[in-house]
Amino acid sequence: MRDTGVFNIKRALPRMSWSPKNLYNLWARTAGHKSEEIRFTRTSSSLFQQRWKSKAMVRAYHGDYINEKIFKRWYLPETLPDVRPRRKILGDDKTALQEFAKRKQKEKDLEIEEEQKGMAPVGSLMFAEVERRIDVFIFRCCFAHSVYEARRLVIHGDVMLNGKKHQNANTRLAPGDMVSVNPSAIRFFKPQTAEYDDVNGYDTLKSQSESVSELATTPKPSATTSTSEPATTLEPVSSSDCNPRSHLLRCSKQQRCSSHDQPTQTPSLTPFYLPTYASPWIFIPAYIEPSFSTCSAIYVRHPTARPGYSEIPTPYDADGEVVRFAWEWYVKRRPRVRSKSQLARMPEDRALATMEDVMEGRRLLRKDIKAMARKLK
Repeated sequence: MRDTGVFNIKRALPRMSWSPKNLYNLWARTAGHKSEEIRFTRTSSSLFQQRWKSKAMVRAYHGDYINEKIFKRWYLPETLPDVRPRRKILGDDKTALQEFAKRKQKEKDLEIEEEQKGMAPVGSLMFAEVERRIDVFIFRCCFAHSVYEARRLVIHGDVMLNGKKHQNANTRLAPGDMVSVNPSAIRFFKPQTAEYDDVNGYDTLKSQSESVSELATTPKPSATTSTSEPATTLEPVSSSDCNPRSHLLRCSKQQRCSSHDQPTQTPSLTPFYLPTYASPWIFIPAYIEPSFSTCSAIYVRHPTARPGYSEIPTPYDADGEVVRFAWEWYVKRRPRVRSKSQLARMPEDRALATMEDVMEGRRLLRKDIKAMARKLK
């Protein structure tokens, strides 16, 4: 974490964290008094200022610890999708002037057409590469309180990638990769000294079991002191069954059944200590398949977008002004052509490595087919 004031209330920039301060910043920026600063329908800011503010908002949430130069070079798609393709105006100057005069009406008609068609919010897909990072993936799986803690888990060796220890937090996952986290390193399983939410009622069950165990260990009065009721109730022995051995076996069986009816002394549920105000952040994206019983998850596929919905979690509207202006900022700053020296410094991309292995296998297969064809001739 490069910036120590990531949860500054004055700046109010939402981050990938479950902190109560971050929750307040999220409310202030999206629905509170700070939300007017990112509503550009009526503003005196220039177009450059609107784009710069939008870029700062989305970058504070999507990989704020990634250097801006590295983000533009390696985490932006090579071909950014056009968020709203505009139609070209054909005709002479008179037609162009008429269209310019009717610009407001045309914008309204375009908005109505967009609502009817339900176009996909493709602008949010420029953060798909950030969502593939292993530290962001662990945070999305709800295994860590923040992306900074998830990054620490990876660096300290508490994360396994496909069954092997992995300590590179910059790795981008490929579809099918399985990530496992050491349960002893997850804070949710450790007793908390501060205030927390008892999710599955573990403390209540624990107190009940302790009270039951105390009652079970309390000494009971002997049968000689009380003559009103016998200590144990035994089945009457019939005249036909007068064998004392069978009578003793029957009595011991009754005692075993009565001991099994007592409740267990310890609850069977796993203790799960959630911090306060964590409910807004507990969700799993559609491209992740988690398994909380084994503390592992599978990266199923890359995130996508469809009409009216984007699979990339973001505190802003996936098709709103903030994402559009941020896309306009980065579309004018596309990454340059990557040289061999730059490619050597690229962060690990497992999808690209898998594709290279597939292409190498195909090349070797074609080579073997040609060699077999020569032998047949």
